[in-house]
Amino acid sequence: MSSIHYPENADLRGLLRFAPKEGLIWLGEHRMLLLHAGALSELRKELIDSVGQEQARRILTRMGFASGMRDAELARKTRGTADPADAFVVGPQLHMLEGCARVEPVRLEFDTPGVAFDAEFLWHHSWEAEAHVQAFGEVEHPVCWMMIGYASGYTSAFMSRFILFRETECAATGADHCRIVGKPAEEWPDADQLRPYFEADHIVGRLLELREEIEAMRRTIACPRRTPDLIGNSAGFVHAYDLVARAAVTNVSVLLLGETGVGKERFARTLHEMSPRKDKAFIAVNCAALPDELIESELFGVERGAFTGAHASRAGKFERADGGTLFLDEVGELPLSAQAKLLRVLQEGEIERLGDERTRKVNVRLVAATNVDLVKAVNAGTFRRDLLYRLNVYPVTIPPLRERIGDIPALVEAMIRRFETLHGKRLAGVSDKAMYALKAHSWPGNVRELENVLERGVILAPTNGLIEVEHLFLGAAQESGPQHGLDANGSLDTSRAAATVDLPDAVLDSGLDLETFEQTVLHRAVARAGGNLAAAARLLGMTRPQLNYRLKKKNA
Repeated sequence: MSSIHYPENADLRGLLRFAPKEGLIWLGEHRMLLLHAGALSELRKELIDSVGQEQARRILTRMGFASGMRDAELARKTRGTADPADAFVVGPQLHMLEGCARVEPVRLEFDTPGVAFDAEFLWHHSWEAEAHVQAFGEVEHPVCWMMIGYASGYTSAFMSRFILFRETECAATGADHCRIVGKPAEEWPDADQLRPYFEADHIVGRLLELREEIEAMRRTIACPRRTPDLIGNSAGFVHAYDLVARAAVTNVSVLLLGETGVGKERFARTLHEMSPRKDKAFIAVNCAALPDELIESELFGVERGAFTGAHASRAGKFERADGGTLFLDEVGELPLSAQAKLLRVLQEGEIERLGDERTRKVNVRLVAATNVDLVKAVNAGTFRRDLLYRLNVYPVTIPPLRERIGDIPALVEAMIRRFETLHGKRLAGVSDKAMYALKAHSWPGNVRELENVLERGVILAPTNGLIEVEHLFLGAAQESGPQHGLDANGSLDTSRAAATVDLPDAVLDSGLDLETFEQTVLHRAVARAGGNLAAAARLLGMTRPQLNYRLKKKNA
């Protein structure tokens, strides 16, 4: 593959979307920033002045490496079925589209990913070389560290092996352009000297580790028994956690309030684990899941012969939880007869099995939970007022997920790790656009809904890839407000600034028959690609022969 040409980049320009009303720029699923090159140059200069050239080179190289790896994901998604050379040059084309340099291919030779690779490119107008010269003047060594990191990261991810690029000529040394050469790391005789620039910095990394250790110690002092089941730092969450922590060392009954799915049982388990009762049983009961005729026998136990079918005596949940914690979820669903017995347990600390006249002492910490307004239930006659007073001694309100948006990234990270282990799958994380969609969602099902959405995302996302919006919200339009792309001349294309619509409804409302609509879309793609059928086929997600067939079918 020594002869190289760049295919039409309409498919890549289509990935770049400006959403001015939202203050967002997207490249596929990745959020982008339109920065002043001068500002980035100043940051680069201060980094060199602060930590020295070697450390700055290492940091900038790794920064570029991470950027290149992300663009490799776009290459696989955008031209995954195209000619391998056309798929590979997504990287150089994106590097140009992102304003880093004009990339001129000199040589590109490789087999299938994971095998041989040898390439050479020229960079014209390298922003990094210009920035270095402006800050420090001409130098004697190559300085396009971030861009070298990008080329190495992109190619390594594309080839599924470590491909190391090095700069053999640099405009910062007075050359007319920069020249880079890339091949597998093991083929460079001085690879061991270059590898450290692509690895985590030991000094800076150790400083970061120390900082994290200090922060962990601070969190331990503030919350000495924070459990891994509860994740969050929002004000409402921290307040609820603090109330639970204070109650844990006492024997007070706790009433957990909050919407369905906020994690009331996790708070109850945390309370138990933080209490002196942690070595005893934690018994959870969903009152709404038990039939009215069985709930008393389940909670308080039954003696043999108490009713038809009671062939043996059996302890209830209260006896099983003796010395520990009993969690009654959906306590508002208890029938009035069971409420009376529950009140007696709370007041006297004793239970009476069905069909038995003896009382049994129990030592149980009760944690109740409900998502209904118990005051309204009292007024409606479905809940005992005296029981409400007894339960409402220590209420804890758990905030809904929509009120703790700042906790979503940490929750997402923890849940993805758990589902990766559960399903035996490794992922690169969540795309920027997917995270934005997760934060924008209203979450009527709260944390439980987030868990379900993320588990689906882990299952649908490609191995070692990113979870994207389409993996999370199936068939849901996540765009809001008008968006703009770039036309072939690089100008903002305002003709495509219409707000997101329901496409199937729009087609049906238009009165077009399906065949006419298909031909319109095909010809529009060809026009947008400037008559290049291969590029038009990529826009449509099909092969060129398939496009040819569909175009000719109308005239057959």
